[in-house]
Amino acid sequence: MKILLADDERGIRLTLSEDLEEAGHEVVAVEDGELAMKELTKQHFDCMISDVVMPRVDGMSLLRFAREKVPDIVAIMITGNATVERALEAMRLGAKDFVEKPFNNEKIVLLVNGYGESQVTGRKYQQLVEEVTSEFKVDQMVGNSPQMKKLYSDIKTVAESDFSVLIQGENGTGKEVIATVLHQHSARVKGPLIKVGCHIANVNLLEDELFGHEPGAFTGASSRRIGRFEQADGGTIYLDDIDDMPIDTQAKLLRVLQEREIERLGGDKPLKVNIRVIASTKVELRDCVKEGKFREDLYHRINVIDLHVPPLRRREGDIPVLVEHFVKRYAPDTELTIAPEAMGALVSYPWPGNVRELQHSVQRAIAFGKAGGVLKKEHFLRDYSAELPQGTETPGDDRRPLKDVVSAAETAHIKNIMSIAGSVEEAANILGISRKNLWEKRKQYGLLDD
Repeated sequence: MKILLADDERGIRLTLSEDLEEAGHEVVAVEDGELAMKELTKQHFDCMISDVVMPRVDGMSLLRFAREKVPDIVAIMITGNATVERALEAMRLGAKDFVEKPFNNEKIVLLVNGYGESQVTGRKYQQLVEEVTSEFKVDQMVGNSPQMKKLYSDIKTVAESDFSVLIQGENGTGKEVIATVLHQHSARVKGPLIKVGCHIANVNLLEDELFGHEPGAFTGASSRRIGRFEQADGGTIYLDDIDDMPIDTQAKLLRVLQEREIERLGGDKPLKVNIRVIASTKVELRDCVKEGKFREDLYHRINVIDLHVPPLRRREGDIPVLVEHFVKRYAPDTELTIAPEAMGALVSYPWPGNVRELQHSVQRAIAFGKAGGVLKKEHFLRDYSAELPQGTETPGDDRRPLKDVVSAAETAHIKNIMSIAGSVEEAANILGISRKNLWEKRKQYGLLDD
């Protein structure tokens, strides 16, 4: 293991470092918490051994910093002033062990060896999982349609590059899954994948989430907070729903993309970050640019590579494949058949909530139809009396634009689900979208008073 040892006692640093290195570990030893923080920002550590009482930055503050920077770091705290309260606090902050001074170095070495073996076992297991899992076998990327085959090909082509990627697609199409696959098949796979939702309306909260803050940056900021960009250093950051990002924050994001550096709130020193940016949008960003809601220079920065995720209604032949996939996943030990009329209805339905809505529909069908062994049309959705919601039929002379037809389908289906669901939360779950997105769609279609 690569170990960071922080203790202001020179004797402990020298002797414990020697014993750990003799056991086969690599050790970086420093005499205070501030130097330890600097090392954590420069390189990756598997384990940290830290004194609790140290000059400049104490061990508890260092522990918080380390856990934010490296969430899976093995932290062992040592102290000459042990109390039950302090030990409990350390464990609450994520420490694996709390050792009282004086101690035998052999005890620390044995602890570290044990955690090292656990990490190796975990890595071997993960490697085995990756080897036996075929490429792109992810729930929301199941499908053999021409549209999905093209998407698979595009992902394979761009995954290994380090360019920014913009994933465009409706809610529920699986954009987050694609971001995960891009990271897993990139040169940054050993680094972190940090995901951030940009729909936080409060600018200060969003920027604190992205950039972190220094102590005293604002009321209540008693300690340093490491933001998502710093956490993603060496890996990938995924900015979900970037179309919701406030315009002021967009300017700061542009600087990150241009300079590859950030400043914590309340800080005055720029910090370099080595990241790949993947962003997603549920709307056409070019329209947002025209409306003045999104910066044009930022649009071009993040749109180096664009991937378009097709909605489920345009994925030819994928609905039966997805239904079978979800049935096998959620009822692996049960022989279930799907009634032909049910499959016909599922294929005809426009699925405004896309794959996520279909997934929840299959789960419901299994719950109601499992006992009988046959999944019928009425099992998939409550009051599913027609293949299309009322108002979505498109007779031969209907010359409405496709977006108007889709809007009519969404309006009718949302009204139907709201009428049968027990709450807004249940309705959102059935539709496969968030409560926020449901509220936005109800507002868009004038359904808030229904």
